[in-house]
Amino acid sequence: MTTAVRTGAVGTGHVRVEGRDKVTGAARYAGEIPFAGLAHGWLVLSTVARGRITDIDSEPVLRMPGVLAVLDHRNALPLTTDYVGMLGTAPDPTCAVFQNDRVPHRGWPVALVVAETPEQAREAAEALAVSYTREPHDVGFDADRPDTRPADGHMPAVTDKGDLEAELAAGAVVLEAEYSTPEEHHNPMEPHAATARWEDGRLDVVDSNQGATWVVGELAQLFSLDPASVRVRSEHVGGGFGSKGVRAHQVAAVMAAAVLDRPVRVVLTRRQMFTLAGHRSPTVQRVRLAADADGRLRALDHRSLSRTSTVHEFVEPSAGVARVMYDADAHHTENRVVSLDVPTPTWMRAPGEAPGSFALECALDELAEKAGVDPVLLRLRNEPERGPVSGLPFAGRNLRACFELGARRFDWARRDPRPGRRRDGRWLLGTGTAAASFGAGAAPSTASVTAEADGSFTVRIAAADIGTGARTALTLVAADALDTAPDRVQVRLGDSAFGPAMIAGGSMGTRSWSWAITAAAAALRERLVPGQEIPPDGITVRADTTEAVAALAQKERHSFGAQFAEVAVDVATGEVRVRRMLGVFAAGRIVNPLTARGQFIGGMVWGISMALHEEAVRDPGHGGLVGADLAGYHVAAHADVPRLEAEWIEEPDPDDPAGGIKGIGEIGIVGAAAAIANAVWHATGVRHRALPIRPDRVLAGHDA
Repeated sequence: MTTAVRTGAVGTGHVRVEGRDKVTGAARYAGEIPFAGLAHGWLVLSTVARGRITDIDSEPVLRMPGVLAVLDHRNALPLTTDYVGMLGTAPDPTCAVFQNDRVPHRGWPVALVVAETPEQAREAAEALAVSYTREPHDVGFDADRPDTRPADGHMPAVTDKGDLEAELAAGAVVLEAEYSTPEEHHNPMEPHAATARWEDGRLDVVDSNQGATWVVGELAQLFSLDPASVRVRSEHVGGGFGSKGVRAHQVAAVMAAAVLDRPVRVVLTRRQMFTLAGHRSPTVQRVRLAADADGRLRALDHRSLSRTSTVHEFVEPSAGVARVMYDADAHHTENRVVSLDVPTPTWMRAPGEAPGSFALECALDELAEKAGVDPVLLRLRNEPERGPVSGLPFAGRNLRACFELGARRFDWARRDPRPGRRRDGRWLLGTGTAAASFGAGAAPSTASVTAEADGSFTVRIAAADIGTGARTALTLVAADALDTAPDRVQVRLGDSAFGPAMIAGGSMGTRSWSWAITAAAAALRERLVPGQEIPPDGITVRADTTEAVAALAQKERHSFGAQFAEVAVDVATGEVRVRRMLGVFAAGRIVNPLTARGQFIGGMVWGISMALHEEAVRDPGHGGLVGADLAGYHVAAHADVPRLEAEWIEEPDPDDPAGGIKGIGEIGIVGAAAAIANAVWHATGVRHRALPIRPDRVLAGHDA
């Protein structure tokens, strides 16, 4: 056996290893893979926001051309929902389709029509007559509701430190403000799609998801199956952002395939994705700050209210960001929820941190103005030495370096702190800044590495590349771990048959998978002898990081960043244009600078969208969304994206067992909306505490 000279692949830019396949169409996605005898399902969604199904007239539909079956609560397979899933929570009962006649929100799946072709299935589904008994519904969300409650979830609902009210009373400078963010949706380019096939008691699912292991576990529990009899494959995924977990369409496809004894594919439409793929809950956040005259915080109080459904509690933990960012003598953070007749929210890029940073970082900016302290200096003056609430040491916290480099690059020192002083023709100009943080955790994963007879290596891991470049990053990690060149390594992923692995979520994917691959590669190299003959089927070594992850020392592990933005505001039309943005990040060891820059900038673009465009509105009359498509739901387009720059601080950590890698998929959006909102204030002298900053709100001079 021979190996190439080590190249030091990690840290060098590398084009996507699957890029050619994607641009030529050779890469096939979940809705494109052929199956013999494939049937097609089309979901029928409720048209009422609350009530009961009284009748489903399926007989006329069953006589339509090509129709094979109509599944609903009268003939569906029973499902098991009393369990705790892979992520430590009970499953969203939205995926447990057709189990009773209840309708908990508009767009609830009430039936699946299966036919020989997608066109036949859609025509029949649209012809299916469903009758309901309507009940009064409630989708109204505001801070004054009396029925809110502390939020259960992965983190404590409430944290306290010190005497909050005493410190608030003693502060020389005090700020109290309320901020709000709207319902937002993460519609990835590739719609959700799943194909299910049963064979000899085994279930095979080709799916678009963020974690094959996750989907196997949920489907096995729902259908009371041995997980070893379930295989989920998801080789190429066209975006996810948190939305591609276990959803109604996968369960419906599995159910229909069992009933018909043939493969069944269910693909969501764009409009259905606005109901069935989850969303980011709206939030109302109250922030109270008290500081000494020089801006040093004495009290930090951050309380957030989010919305969940009546069938499953999902929390947008927006107050959690305050538990990490700034030191204060007294802290209080609280996440609360209210259950309404809406679909269940879900994880959406930087859950908690994205809306939470908007409120906290805008409040810090307002405090800086009141104290007469530069916004960058105020943040640095309140840097904690340890976790402000946990008391744990930080596993790297280079936020100061991010602000110092960013301020130099952005020419912050020349900024006049007074608002409304710069103009370019009809445009008022302003600059703003904000800090960013996101967790850098790790989860147990398994991986195998095979030394092939031809001198190459094959890595197998049930990771998911949802467009982030994970396949390429893992290729570089494996190449360095094996002391070979990247073109001698093939990474196969997206198959549950490769063993359990962390999902692509929480900015933990690359860190978790790389750890497992590096461990397997190290064990393989110990077995290989120079000049050794490799057998035709290769030599394979498998690693499992479960014990190593459990042994990690307790620390505050996060990526950090500093966001800077310049905006132009037309006070005659209310239009806001972002002219330039700079993000500087401390995110551990950067594996592939080429795709990393894309991730950082992609998050910043989403921050522009969050600040100025995105807003899903529910009609209180029918309980559904207004304009549930990409024409009615506005996002930042190419013309809205200015000159964007992303830089990072070198942050080696030789003592980190995961190689110093931290996640970068989410931190790019954190703080971006706040930096833009703070820049709008600097341009106009008017604070906008509600997103998005629409033209009508700019013209009105407030958040109407």
